[in-house]
Order: sequence, then C-alpha cells, then structure tokens
Amino acid sequence: MPCTVYDSPEAAFARVLEDQPAVLAIGETHAQRDFDGPSTTERFTDKLLPMLRGRSKDLVVELWVGNPSCNGSQKRAMKQVASAQAEVTTSQRPKNQSEFVALYNAARKNDMKAHVLVPPCDDYEKIVHAPDDLDAMLEIIARLSAAEVTKSLPTSSEPVLVYGGAMHNDLVPRPGHERWSFGPELDRATDHRYVELDLIVPEMISESDAWMAQPWYMHYDPRAQGKKAILFRTRPRSYALIFPRALPTPP
Repeated sequence: MPCTVYDSPEAAFARVLEDQPAVLAIGETHAQRDFDGPSTTERFTDKLLPMLRGRSKDLVVELWVGNPSCNGSQKRAMKQVASAQAEVTTSQRPKNQSEFVALYNAARKNDMKAHVLVPPCDDYEKIVHAPDDLDAMLEIIARLSAAEVTKSLPTSSEPVLVYGGAMHNDLVPRPGHERWSFGPELDRATDHRYVELDLIVPEMISESDAWMAQPWYMHYDPRAQGKKAILFRTRPRSYALIFPRALPTPP
C-alpha cells in the first residue's frame, strides 16, 4: 500500500489537494467519552481548514439542525429522533457536537459558505417508524449530505468540502453499508473527481474490529511514527491521513 511520511499534517494534506478534487469528502471517527486529547475535528479546524481559505467556497458539515417548518405530529417525531440520537451518541465525548459547530463558524471566518443538514419534516416520521432507527438516520445523513454538495457544485469552480463520519464518505462502501455512503453518487456526479480522505487521530486507534477492518491498519506501526504525519493511499483517490501523536507513544 502506498505510504508517505511527512513532517506535518499540512504537508500531507497539500499532497491530497494536488489531486484537484471537485469534491473533497473528509471523514472522521468521532471521539469517545474516555478520550482525552485534541479530537479529529479540532485538529482539522485548527490546522487544515485555514489552508483552504481562498481555495474553497463551500463546506457541508454533518450537523443535523431541526426543521422549524414541521407541524405538531412531525415535531413530536423530531423529539423522538433527538432522543434516539442521544442514545446513539451516549458513548461519545459530550463536546463533539459543539466542535462541529465551531468548525461551521471557523469555515465562515475563512470566507466559506457553511452548510448544515436540515431534514425534511417527513424524514423524522420515517425514522420513528423504521424497523431500525439508526439505519434510517445513517441513510438520511448520506442523502442530505449528497444533496447539499450537489446544490453547491454548479456554482463552484473550487472543491466543495464535506465533513462528517468516516463511513459516509466511502468511495467503495463495505458490503451492507452502501445506503450509508454518498461516495459513489458524488463520484459519478463529478465525473470521477471525487476524493475521499479519512483523518485519523493515532491515540484513538485500538485493536477493535472496526479499526482492524481499515485497509491501512495492518501496515501501520505506531512505534515507528514519531512526530511525523503518515498518508496512506488505500486506493486511487482514497486516502487516510494519520496525524502526528499529541500524546506519548504507548510501549
């Protein structure tokens, strides 16, 4: 697997931008409750987003915002969905959502138009009545993200950015996850100028099934990384950027 070591994450990110994507889809693994350190969102906001000032005008953030136009029954469904979301995210760090809000605000300060996801009112009732509410939510997030990006494409000559969970940006989704990814749809819409970039905080990597299923996992040695950034090319137009460690390397 092609792998390059860089002195900084900014240098690795600059290499990804050399592909001149029409859509740059950035995915992260959300910080868990027991994680104590700079999250992926914080690192992207502080280190990489400023590099895009003047080079991109649109950023779609996977930030779900309530629809104020819903009627009474739809608002009740909205509350049920919010409760279901809270159950799903109970293992995650409480400030994750506020970091997404900070990313939204930082994009605007960098002269970008930031977009959030506003589900149509009937989507809430679809989730409530779905056999699997999490499956329904993930599918709707992918659909809304693709729609927001597609709206921005005709008016932008620069890359349209989309930032959210790593499974949504998959160019080649894992079997059974196809409905949760907007990658193939946006790849076709951009005539194959879609680039997938997963951002990895090394302190979050563990021996869990989810991490071990990553295509770069078997090629990564945390003891050999030092203070460098690593860029894996997992397939054409698909990358994984591993940030330098901010905490000491485990023995």
